[in-house]
Amino acid sequence: MSESPSKAQKREFLKSLFARHPGFRTAVYEDARVTCQQRGERYEFRSGFDTFCQVVRLMWVSDAFAAHVAYRLRAAMLRRGVPVIPRFLHRFCMRNAQVSIGPAVLIKPGVYIVHGQVVLDGLVEVGAGTVLSPWITVGLRAGNIQGPVIGPGVNVGTGAKIVGPVTVGAGSFIGANAVVVSDIPAGVTAVGVPARIVEREQPL
Repeated sequence: MSESPSKAQKREFLKSLFARHPGFRTAVYEDARVTCQQRGERYEFRSGFDTFCQVVRLMWVSDAFAAHVAYRLRAAMLRRGVPVIPRFLHRFCMRNAQVSIGPAVLIKPGVYIVHGQVVLDGLVEVGAGTVLSPWITVGLRAGNIQGPVIGPGVNVGTGAKIVGPVTVGAGSFIGANAVVVSDIPAGVTAVGVPARIVEREQPL
């Protein structure tokens, strides 16, 4: 029977994990740019002040974006070892937009969360350009803390579930209410329970 990791080992693991999070300003800038682009709005910001105004505006009109920024701030504080406040930010995300993102989740800069009702938990990685629709769960199977790795440019449809140590390839589309329990190649559409590939992107 293997020994459980010590508190010191857990601290070192979490420290290395938090160190992988992108910088706060860079991540929020890219998130705002992608969010504006997905919403059909102007996404080329003219200056630092313009960026600030657009971020504040998006936080005002979109509870999901406000929660996304709170997650970024929480990740930055965890990286710096700030106590207590990250827990309040997590509560804010859940109460304000029903967005629950675990501390071990790594979201690359430039991800669009469409609305609330989103759960991401475990050792999960989400690539840049990914779209996360409402009512989705990206998480774990019982007894395994390793969650999904979602490549860049993936579109996760409403109500989809992606669970366990699976990889979703770049540019794939996960259909509404699909349940992904095995690897999905890049550039395909997957639907159903369990998810199956129904369409492969044609080569140029």
